[in-house]
Amino acid sequence: MPEHTPATGPAPAPLRAVKGMNDILPPDSARWEWFEETVRALMRRYGYLNIRVPIVEPTPLFVRSLGEVTDIVEKEMYSFIDSMNGDALTLRPEGTAGVVRAAVEHSMLYDGGKRLYYMGPMFRHERPQRGRYRQFHQVGVEALGYAGPDVDAEVILMCRALWRDLGLADVRLELNCLGQAGERRAHRAALVAHLEAHREGLDAEAQRRLHSNPLRILDTKNPAMQPLVETAPKLIDYLGEASLRHFEGVCGALDAAGQAYRVNHRLVRGMDYYALTVFEWTTDRLGAQGTVCGGGRYDGLAELIGGKPAPGIGWGLGIERVLELLQQAGTAPPPPVPDAYAVVPDAAALPVAVQVTEALRGAGVAVLMHAGGGSMKAQFRRADASGARWALVFGGDELGQGLVAVKPLRDAAAAQGTRPLADAAAWAAELLKR
Repeated sequence: MPEHTPATGPAPAPLRAVKGMNDILPPDSARWEWFEETVRALMRRYGYLNIRVPIVEPTPLFVRSLGEVTDIVEKEMYSFIDSMNGDALTLRPEGTAGVVRAAVEHSMLYDGGKRLYYMGPMFRHERPQRGRYRQFHQVGVEALGYAGPDVDAEVILMCRALWRDLGLADVRLELNCLGQAGERRAHRAALVAHLEAHREGLDAEAQRRLHSNPLRILDTKNPAMQPLVETAPKLIDYLGEASLRHFEGVCGALDAAGQAYRVNHRLVRGMDYYALTVFEWTTDRLGAQGTVCGGGRYDGLAELIGGKPAPGIGWGLGIERVLELLQQAGTAPPPPVPDAYAVVPDAAALPVAVQVTEALRGAGVAVLMHAGGGSMKAQFRRADASGARWALVFGGDELGQGLVAVKPLRDAAAAQGTRPLADAAAWAAELLKR
């Protein structure tokens, strides 16, 4: 092999993460793990099963499902052409389309409905700001194959249970009904006529959307357009009996469960695939970007991407936003700490220390073993800084008697003692007592 010659010249500039795509480092990563474990426990209680779909999907999947004139498709998707075969591919900007694609592709609904959930990164090319990143992480649920309002209420109440499990308060629920396609078409025609009659009051963004996506104009944050929006035709006035009955069923179930909500007739969500029930959980603690979780029903989506018609409803929440709320509320847990810290005075003690710490770990004790050498004083400083409640000291005198010294680090009233090396699993439970 040819010899490697070190490069000459100036040192290269340090490489950094892509703007808006953040590293999650310890101890902060422990908060993520705690959150994810809380979510998994919730999903088990409700009977939802985990699904994992690719991060990269065919670009037409999102163009068809989200709509060509949505902000996500027009401005925010990370799309590229595969250099191997020329396929148009996109880093997923949301989770629902991929889950429904998987359900269609694998005929998952052949034997009835499926309750599914996912967790993972999503990607949108937008200006990074508080609570909004180019790589962000979502938890989502999708209930596929269920057409009734009972499941609408179930997925909404599942969110309430999650807020309770996390210790989050001050999160409010808003609801609306978008009706069926024919009802939205009739409302759309009346809405366009209203907006055309007041075109001089529309800002540039509203004029661009006037004929491509007029429903999104109702969600404008421009204060100057609020009077115009308030007088616009309301979708609820165009809903038929079946749509109204479905919405009443959702509201009735939420009322029975004691869940407060506000009906917001301007709530439309950002994806074209929504119909009937839509909802958002919002807070005032995150500034202008106050939506923590949003979702709704998408009964036409499976057919839109090439499958048989199948009803569906789901929601997605941003993990970064929820963790920020938890941090503000002071409810996020502290980083985990070991039960014990193994102090290893010299190399001769290492084989025994490894044997004992492995036995303790096998019995469920979290043990952090010192590495890197150092004096006993330095090792005890590390032991104390670790947060462990016990130090296991593998000193020469104790080892000569087949013992390990067990020293309390947090409870001054607890007595120091020794334990036999030969059967560490027998006294492991003592280290777990609080």
